[in-house]
Amino acid sequence: MNVRPPLDSGRMLAEWQPAPGVVFAVAVAIGWYLFALHLRPGRWPVTRTASFLAGALSILAVCCTGIGVYADTLFWVRAVQNLVLLMVSPMLLALGAPLTLLRDVLPGRARARCSRVLHSPTARRLTFPPAMAIALIAPLYVVYLTPLYEPTQRHAVGAGAVGAGLLGAGFLYFWTRLRVDPTPRADPHLITVAMSIAEVVLDGALGVRLWLGPTIAAGYYSAAHSWGPDARLDQTIGAGVLWIGGDLIGLVFLGFVARRLLGEDKEQTARVDAALDAAEAREAGRPQPGAEPAAEPTGALWWETDPRLAHRFRQRGED
Repeated sequence: MNVRPPLDSGRMLAEWQPAPGVVFAVAVAIGWYLFALHLRPGRWPVTRTASFLAGALSILAVCCTGIGVYADTLFWVRAVQNLVLLMVSPMLLALGAPLTLLRDVLPGRARARCSRVLHSPTARRLTFPPAMAIALIAPLYVVYLTPLYEPTQRHAVGAGAVGAGLLGAGFLYFWTRLRVDPTPRADPHLITVAMSIAEVVLDGALGVRLWLGPTIAAGYYSAAHSWGPDARLDQTIGAGVLWIGGDLIGLVFLGFVARRLLGEDKEQTARVDAALDAAEAREAGRPQPGAEPAAEPTGALWWETDPRLAHRFRQRGED
């Protein structure tokens, strides 16, 4: 473990650690996204591209800047990193609709195969709303309330595995809840609101536990630095980061959900209005776009114009 100099705003902004795995993964993700945009026909919303790029860059920001450098030195800095990797980065990545982009550039057979897997009963069961709530809430409880925490602080590989797990769990949650991309289920958005309320409550419970509970890895942090807050105060600050920060990010997420809900309501209203207009047009006898023009009345009785009976009347008339 390296003993680092005191942390200040200058070092937080200027420090840099080139984590090769993180830099490579982010570069591949950004490169693939931009290349797929080049292959995809038609226009693509700029907001989606901006969201995806912001999500990818936020991973670099918390893993390779001063936050990443001091994450193994201060409890609260690791809390900032974990919160961003679990909630901020995956939410931005999900808003970028990467699965829709992938679907649009896949060949026909591969697209059909992926669609079958996505909409299979197994996928629907795995993305059941309570399971998605656990995917967002459980990781931080596992990280902070089990013996896992201190070993991952001491070993970079363990810390990297935890970060990847947080990112994956967060993306799974926001992908299925925001529904910008195709998903196995189309649960009502009110279920997402209820899940968010539960997440706020359980975030608060974890924050209180870290605030008032025993100090985690006190010996480790005492040896990590001789400056700044002591282990108890450091953990209290970290508890506030996880509690208050999680709630604030949750409010932003609910704003995106409300926007999606309003957008879907407008689309549904437009479909209903179109159906009502079509029904009124049929009742009024107005021709519909693409419909066959109605036959003009001839004055003949219906059985004389029915193709199954008309030949009999023609034969009788000829006789």
